[in-house]
Amino acid sequence: MALKIIIPARPAPPSSIQTISMQPISSEIEVRIRKRFPNPEGTFHLNVHFRALAGFTILFGASGAGKTTLLDCIAGLTNPDEGRIVVGGEVLYDSEKKRNVAAWERNIGYVHQDLALFPHLTAEENVAYGLRVLSARERQTHSREILALFRIEHLRDRRPAQISGGERQRVALARALVTKPRALLLDEPLAALDRPTKSSLIGDLRQWNQDHRIPILFVTHNGEEVFALGNEVIMLDAGRIVAQGQPHEVMRAPRLETVAHLSGFENIFDATVRSLHEDRGTMTCQLGSGEVELETPLVGAEVGSSLRVGIRAGDLLLATEYPRGLSARNILPGTIRQLEQRDVIVLAMVDCGGTQFEVHLTLAAREDLQLAPGKNVWVVVKTHSCHLMGM
Repeated sequence: MALKIIIPARPAPPSSIQTISMQPISSEIEVRIRKRFPNPEGTFHLNVHFRALAGFTILFGASGAGKTTLLDCIAGLTNPDEGRIVVGGEVLYDSEKKRNVAAWERNIGYVHQDLALFPHLTAEENVAYGLRVLSARERQTHSREILALFRIEHLRDRRPAQISGGERQRVALARALVTKPRALLLDEPLAALDRPTKSSLIGDLRQWNQDHRIPILFVTHNGEEVFALGNEVIMLDAGRIVAQGQPHEVMRAPRLETVAHLSGFENIFDATVRSLHEDRGTMTCQLGSGEVELETPLVGAEVGSSLRVGIRAGDLLLATEYPRGLSARNILPGTIRQLEQRDVIVLAMVDCGGTQFEVHLTLAAREDLQLAPGKNVWVVVKTHSCHLMGM
């Protein structure tokens, strides 16, 4: 994680000193921009319009969706082709009015995934770098306050090479926040951290946000981070916003197939409604043109209508004997076609009458069930695990 330092090319004039506010600022971000640039696959178009209030707004999407480009435009590191950016009521960019505030005058903190701490400076000197317009005493006071807040005051005399990765992340974050920015941009700041370190840093970020209440745009590919931090989530795909709302609304119950893919729904099938069961709030859907039928939640669809059904691989259960005593209405016979270990997860591809299901298992489950390609199994699909989307 690295702070993108914006260094003026000349001594700061008196007016620029006002961009460092040592009082908490409550603000919001409003962005309406277009940006076009070529890439190996053709011309990429970023076209977004959104508003982010104080608190965490998660920018979620696959690589190449435009998340970092969006942050760069807000920070002033990249110029949009057209549009408007307003932070805390101040217009920072307006293509119609020819206004474009310089990056170093925007007072926006920016922390990137890649480290960029000055290797020859101590932790305290790295943090104090953004306060160089203040007196030496003020720089020391503010630096030590935020080092203590992020529990790294004891590291103030050490250089980056002498501290751990998680501690370097905290130093970079402290450097971004010591100037009391009006907004904070975080580009996958937790990606390289282990779970305990990540959890601890998330807790400190949440506490800092409760005390300062500024808008924080937080880029991640990790669904757990969305639920751990997000007040709001904005899902980007190919430069456009495809969904926006509270995390449970966007991630748990996607209405679009694009959103389902980004939210981690590995199994998505064409489906045709075969019957309705209004008395129990369900309906039966046939998957594709095969033999598999699933009982799914009832939605406003008529018999014969076409839908898409999404199911997370982690929501499916496997059994080597027919399960009895389960409330699940969908128990499908199948055969394992492929097993593949990915870190601590085992991916199983199971053929159920011509329909392939991806199932995620633990390493212990694979050993306990003695799973192997060619083994006959039962796939258990709970009704509430089936999410229905339009074609």
